[in-house]
Order: sequence, then C-alpha cells, then structure tokens
Amino acid sequence: MYREPQPIPLTESWFYELQFPRDPRGPRIARLTLRTVLTHHGLDELTDRAEVLTSELATNAVCHTTGPASVSLTWAHPTLRVSVWDACPTLPAMLPDAALPLDAVGGRGLFLLDRLADRWGGCAIGDGPWGPGGKTLWFKLLLGNAESAAAAAA
Repeated sequence: MYREPQPIPLTESWFYELQFPRDPRGPRIARLTLRTVLTHHGLDELTDRAEVLTSELATNAVCHTTGPASVSLTWAHPTLRVSVWDACPTLPAMLPDAALPLDAVGGRGLFLLDRLADRWGGCAIGDGPWGPGGKTLWFKLLLGNAESAAAAAA
C-alpha cells in the first residue's frame, strides 16, 4: 500500500545541494532554487537575506574561478547554513569599506556577508582523495534573528 510521505517538520534537519557549471546563469538558478526550498519549508523570514548572500557568493564563484561550483543548504533548527564551494583555493580578502571608491562595481561581497549573516567564514580545501580542492565560503542565518540583521544592515 502506497503512503504519501509527510513534509519534514521545521524542527527536523535537512540538506539540499545544487551543482552548477561555470555559467553566468548559475547564480540565478542557485537563487531561485534557494528561494523555492526555503519557501516550501516555511522559512520565508530567512529567504531575502539568504538570497542576497547566496547570489553574491555564487556570482563570485562564476566570475572569479575557472571551474564548477555548488551551493548547499543545511537546516538544523533554528539555523540555516548555506555553503558555496568553487574550484579556486584562494580565499577572498575583505577590503575596508573606505578603500572602495563609491562607484566601484565589486568588492563588497564580504562586507555584505559581515553585515547580513549571523555568522560566516570560509576555508581553502587542498586537492586530495576526497575531491578536487578549492574553497568553501559559508554563512549562517538564525530563525528569529531578522530584526538584528536588519538593524546591522541599516
């Protein structure tokens, strides 16, 4: 007898992963996928911040590396962790905001992470038997912490 699976409760953990090639459409696909996953899991409160930060990291992966990338979403109530892996092992440097010209097109990605994420970090990964190396940048958003993030961004 077939039984329809029940939706995962908010208090249970889950994991999604999207791999994409070095293609300018990749970041948009990553954003849309993230928005769909968070909406269907009832995490609308986290969606806007997660979308901005995921877009930034996925765009950097496409623009500043030569290989594929992936985005993974991990939920462990009340924390969403989004990780973006790319094939380049070089970690980006955070420039002081004052060092950027007002008309600069780029260079504010880590500044956005610092302002909008509840926590963030990154690590280089050496080539080895478990994969091709590269780096992972990640951020965490806490459910119920949207007010403090909005205040930090203002």
